[in-house]
Amino acid sequence: MTKLRLHGTALSGHVHRVSLFLNILRLEHEFVEAGAQVRASPEFRKLNPLGQIPVLEDGELVLSDSNAILVYLAKRYDAGGPWLPEDPVGAARVQRWLSIAAGEVMYGPGTARLIALWNAPGDPARAQAIAERLLTFMETHLAGHDYLAAAGPTLADLACYSYVAHAPEGRVSLEPYPAVRDWLARIEALPAFVAMPRSQVPA
Repeated sequence: MTKLRLHGTALSGHVHRVSLFLNILRLEHEFVEAGAQVRASPEFRKLNPLGQIPVLEDGELVLSDSNAILVYLAKRYDAGGPWLPEDPVGAARVQRWLSIAAGEVMYGPGTARLIALWNAPGDPARAQAIAERLLTFMETHLAGHDYLAAAGPTLADLACYSYVAHAPEGRVSLEPYPAVRDWLARIEALPAFVAMPRSQVPA
C-alpha cells in the first residue's frame, strides 16, 4: 500500500478529523508537522497554493481541504463502508453536516477557539452567538439520534467532532447540551479513537 503523508499541526481541528479517520481505517501514514512558517514556504505552497492545512499526499496525488480528504479516504480505502453512504438520501445527509462543519462549526466554536487561544482576528461575540445557535440545533437533533447523519457514525460525525469537543477552549460551555456531550462520548468510544491535544485558555 502507498504510504500516506498528512501535513498539519496537532492542534488543528481540521487536521484532527483527517488524522482520526486515518487511525479508524488503520491506514499507516506519516505525520508531517506544518506550522505557520512551513505553510508560508514555497515548498508547501506547491502542495497547496492557499497555504492551508491539512494536506494529504497519497503517492502522486495531493489533496487539500479536510472534508474533501475525508471523502477521498472513504471512497478510496473504505468503499461501500458505513462512513459515506452510497444511497442518495444517506449521502445527502452526510453532505449536509459536512457543510455545517465548514460553516457554523468553523465560524462558531472553531473561530471562538482561535480567538481565545491565539488572539486571532475576529469578533468573539459573533463567534459565541454562532456557536450557541449551532449547539442548540445539534442538541435538538441529537436528543432523538445517536449520531448526526445515520444510525451509526459517518464522516458527518468526524467532521463536526473536533471543534465541538474543544468548544470550551473558546469559552463556549457545553454544560447546557447533555445530548451533545453524550454524542461526543460516543465518538470518543470508537475503536482507534485518538484525541486532539487540549489547550489551556489564557486567563
